[in-house]
Amino acid sequence: MTTIAIEQATTTHWEVDPERTSVAFDVPTFWGLATVHGNFDRFAGSYETGPEGARIELAIDADSLDTGNATRDKHLRSSKFFHVVEHPQIHFLSTGVHEAGAGSIEVIGRLGAAGRATSLRFPATLRRVGDELEIEATTTVDQTELGMSTGTLGMIRRPGRLHVTARLHETNGAER
Repeated sequence: MTTIAIEQATTTHWEVDPERTSVAFDVPTFWGLATVHGNFDRFAGSYETGPEGARIELAIDADSLDTGNATRDKHLRSSKFFHVVEHPQIHFLSTGVHEAGAGSIEVIGRLGAAGRATSLRFPATLRRVGDELEIEATTTVDQTELGMSTGTLGMIRRPGRLHVTARLHETNGAER
C-alpha cells in the first residue's frame, strides 16, 4: 500500500470503476429512532493529479436512488427531496484536496443536489491497490441546506451521512 502524491509534474487522470464502487447514504428518521439506508446505482467520477494539485469529481444519477422501498424511493425523487425531474444529477466537485498524512487526504468542495449546493469538508483515505486507486470517504450533509424536507412533523433528522468507496483505474485521458 502506497500513497499517491497530490501534486506532480504531469497530469494523471483516474476514472471510477462503477462495478467496484459504492455510493451509499443513511438518514435518521422517526425522530432518530430508525435509519433509512440507501444507495445510488448510477454514477461516474474521477480523480486527477497534476501541477495544480488534485481534483475529485463525482456525478450521480439522482433517479438511481434505491432504499429497497419503491414507495419511499418515489417520494425521495419528488420535489420535496431530490426533485429528479428538474435536477436529475447530484454533483460533487472538489475545490481543494490536501495531503493529511498516512494515506489520508482532506477534501474540500461543493455538493449540488435538488437545485442547491452546500460546502463540504471531510477526510478521506487514498491508497494504491496494485495498479489502481481506492478512495474512501464518509461525510455528513445537512439535507435542509439542499432544500430538502424534514418530513411530516420533522420526522427526518439531519444530518444525513454519505459514504463512498471508489475503485479507480488510470486513463491518462484516453477514455475522457
